[in-house]
Amino acid sequence: MQQNSHNVDIIVVGAGSGGLNVASFCNRIGLSVVLIDRSDEHIGGDCLNYGCVPSKALIHVAREVRAARSVSDFGLNVVGQVDIARIMQYVRDRQNIIREHEHAEYFRSKGIIVELGEASFTGERAVSINGTKYTAKNIVLATGSRPRPLLLPGFETLPVYTNETIFSMTQLPKRFVFVGGGPISIELGQAFSFLGSEVTIVHSGSRILEKEAPEVSVFMEKQLREQGVSFVFDAKPLKVEGGDMAIQTKNGEKRIHCDAVFVGIGRVLNTENLDLEKAGIEKTADGSRLIIDEYLRTTNKRVWAVGDIAGNYQFTHAAEEHAKVVINNVINPLKKKFQTHMAWVTYTSPEVATFSRSHNELEKTGTMHEVVTVPLSEDDRAIIDSAEGFISLSIGARGRIFGGTLVAPNAGEIVGELILAESQGLSAIDLFNRVAPYPTASRIIRKAVGKHEGNRLTEWTKTILKILYRMKV
Repeated sequence: MQQNSHNVDIIVVGAGSGGLNVASFCNRIGLSVVLIDRSDEHIGGDCLNYGCVPSKALIHVAREVRAARSVSDFGLNVVGQVDIARIMQYVRDRQNIIREHEHAEYFRSKGIIVELGEASFTGERAVSINGTKYTAKNIVLATGSRPRPLLLPGFETLPVYTNETIFSMTQLPKRFVFVGGGPISIELGQAFSFLGSEVTIVHSGSRILEKEAPEVSVFMEKQLREQGVSFVFDAKPLKVEGGDMAIQTKNGEKRIHCDAVFVGIGRVLNTENLDLEKAGIEKTADGSRLIIDEYLRTTNKRVWAVGDIAGNYQFTHAAEEHAKVVINNVINPLKKKFQTHMAWVTYTSPEVATFSRSHNELEKTGTMHEVVTVPLSEDDRAIIDSAEGFISLSIGARGRIFGGTLVAPNAGEIVGELILAESQGLSAIDLFNRVAPYPTASRIIRKAVGKHEGNRLTEWTKTILKILYRMKV
């Protein structure tokens, strides 16, 4: 059977954040664009459908529930159990508002050719879908990732969730085990603890949030334990039997009673059925990643990668940055490398916001810097709000902001000032000299850079300043 064949300017496979950014911009400048995804429901990618949007909507409700219960400290009593079905409906309602501008007919109305189904390569510049062959000068892969599976004996006897299925929950688990100590498990585990589940985190490593500095892991574990979450570290789940999860630990086998399990042990790239070899696209030796260069090209120099499949940072905003680079590189003869110093936020209570280069990275490159740490207990607004946390900044010899972490309520909103300072080469004194309204939470930044400037006030400097004062008539 002969396929229909069409030549277009650019093909984008995957309609998540990165793919949509590339397709929409190319369409706006008048290029012919084919946008492909598995189904209309998948448009918007993992973030809209299974990740950022639904998880943060759930976390919002969980924080509201926790706040309501905490008013007992002031003489009011809030009793009763949450209605998980109504919570999940709230989550879906928030998704649907955003989805009004992220579906096939919307993009077709803008002039983009949208194909729904499974795409596969038929050549270096050719993709086949639904009986039609499309060729293009450039092809962008944005197929994303999915949860890494965990199959244990006995899993069929109780509900087992991933981030793709948890938002269809209809009954709140009384005892909920989360396997994995990364951001997804920690965020959702804390949220379900706030909603009323007895939560246990089972992790193969020795600390949670292992991409953060060790002091962040220690602080957040302490916070979560105080909030009622339990932990089992250096542990391997073995099976589920009689309503218990059997776990192998360094001290032998341990059993935890559970009514449901959440699996958050990493991600797997979506590359199946693409027939990558027909396009000359190679993977790493272990087959887990595509081989991508610094310009985000695959081994086929006409096929680019954005989002999770690019294999570096698995964040929506990273996909947006990938899209910027690829848009430049398919249009501009002056190629641009992907070298953004990334920032990310873990939406726990308190939030953890980390940006740019860590202390360890700076040490490895021999970059001279000072680490300045200030606890929130030294900040007036944090005292007023009974907030706990800290700020830790890496600052260069001339006051250059290199990176850092803020652990605080709304840290993700506050850290934007620091990200701007780092990206624009601003110094600690620039931040210290700005007007900081009192008592805003962002004044913790002023406190930290002020401490850095104070550390530069040596005995020699103080002597000179005293002489200058006494000399002045």
